[in-house]
Amino acid sequence: MATRARYKRRRFQNRAGIVWASIVVLILVTVVSIKSIGLLQKAREYQAREQALEEQIEYETQRSDEIAEYERYTETRKYIEDTAKEKLGLVYPGEIIFKNSDN
Repeated sequence: MATRARYKRRRFQNRAGIVWASIVVLILVTVVSIKSIGLLQKAREYQAREQALEEQIEYETQRSDEIAEYERYTETRKYIEDTAKEKLGLVYPGEIIFKNSDN
């Protein structure tokens, strides 16, 4: 009888150990799942941020090209002539300027 009681006690202890191990594993799985969801959300945020930065880089590159083109234009004779006509009112000798009477 003593062996039977010992067997039942061990069996109960084994079951209790399995239950506790299952609870611990379940808690770990839950924590890992919650953390992975958070990491996936961060990954999506970083991906959106990366895309926005790439668009900004593209815009700034285009703007830089426009500035470089304008810089080349400002070094031309046509720019100098246009500026002299618009801002200073200068004209070539013999050139006639017509103005609207609406002004």
